[in-house]
Amino acid sequence: MIREILVYPNKLLRETSKEVTHFDVHLHTLLHDMYETMVAKEGIGLAAIQVGVPLNVLIINLVDEEGYQTVENLYEMINPVILEKDGLTIYQEGCLSVPGYYDEIERAAHIKVVYCDRDGNRCEEEFTDLMAIAVQHEMDHLKGRLFIEKLSYLKRKKFDKEWKKKQKAGK
Repeated sequence: MIREILVYPNKLLRETSKEVTHFDVHLHTLLHDMYETMVAKEGIGLAAIQVGVPLNVLIINLVDEEGYQTVENLYEMINPVILEKDGLTIYQEGCLSVPGYYDEIERAAHIKVVYCDRDGNRCEEEFTDLMAIAVQHEMDHLKGRLFIEKLSYLKRKKFDKEWKKKQKAGK
């Protein structure tokens, strides 16, 4: 089922997500719905809070060389924790909860993450490039943070002004 994606400045996006303790059919349904929603909205990542569920759950599915998202490349991360990070990279990010806005954001270039899969099995992996960026972006959502908070003061002021104007025009 495709779920509604919460859009900034929805207050739920500021909530800190909770640990997942039950790896059951409800979690599996949430993961399935999140995947359908993300693909339908042409995203590469989605945190559960973005569909109004404050749980430490995120999914990421980068496109392959042919430009397709395949379920074989899907990462489902439950209760993720970054163990190590190093290096710096800058990438132009966007967000399904801040539609139509993109800006350059600085993040760690390499990360090591521990997380659980949908069945509660512990996984540990290292990521670089876009995958590292996407994991950090989605993990920020779990802490109630959006990528626009990483903008410089002046860029943030400009964003807020343009966003308010866009919201008024859309209503």
